[in-house]
Amino acid sequence: MALAAGPRKGSSAPGGSEGGRVLAAGRPTGVPASTGAGGVLYSERCSTCHGDRGQGTAIAPAIAGLGPAWYDFMPTTGRMPLDRPVVQATRKPPAFGARQVQELVAYLAALHPGGGAPIPAVDPAAGQIARGQLVFEANCAPCHGATGNGGAVGPQVAPPLHAATARQIGEAVRIGPGTMPEFDPTTIPAHDLDSLIRYVEYLRAPEDRGGAGLGHAGPIIEGFVALVFGLGGMLLVTRFIGARA
Repeated sequence: MALAAGPRKGSSAPGGSEGGRVLAAGRPTGVPASTGAGGVLYSERCSTCHGDRGQGTAIAPAIAGLGPAWYDFMPTTGRMPLDRPVVQATRKPPAFGARQVQELVAYLAALHPGGGAPIPAVDPAAGQIARGQLVFEANCAPCHGATGNGGAVGPQVAPPLHAATARQIGEAVRIGPGTMPEFDPTTIPAHDLDSLIRYVEYLRAPEDRGGAGLGHAGPIIEGFVALVFGLGGMLLVTRFIGARA
């Protein structure tokens, strides 16, 4: 679901609930806003581009107040920190360990409390694949492809979804990274989000009841293969009949 830092599109309290569900806010556990391991990590690896308090600089946008979901999504997917400024940050192995990300999230959330999207508490097992397919086809397939293999969005790319964790999918839906729209709980409720994640996970190894999966590249490839083999077969039959006549 796409991917570079961008201007804040909306806000919600970092704590609270989503559809009655308690959320993992990623708020600090005794880490003051001006110190702690998260502050040291931010100062060393992030502040040069994003400013000492996340206010942004000439080479990178502001991240102040974007919320724990954003602060967790970008480093866990390896999209931040960047080695050099690019148009679109892409997925790569994370530069930070899980504990470091937790400390970084706590520090940034403490710098600007009360803003941005919380980390959603997701439970794909509680979702329904059929419902998730409907949500995916209506909101995700136009960019990420019918099979979640990714696609183009103007000059940028909607990445494949097969490497994303359940939590990362939920975060991307809520924060709308890059050119992706932001879907709040009024648009995609908690149960629909669980169903969507379950369906995306299903797409990684779907049942091929109709025969060969053809790389699960979608209906365009399937139609192309059918056209080539169908026309090829017709030409061979026609040539055979003509030769005999």
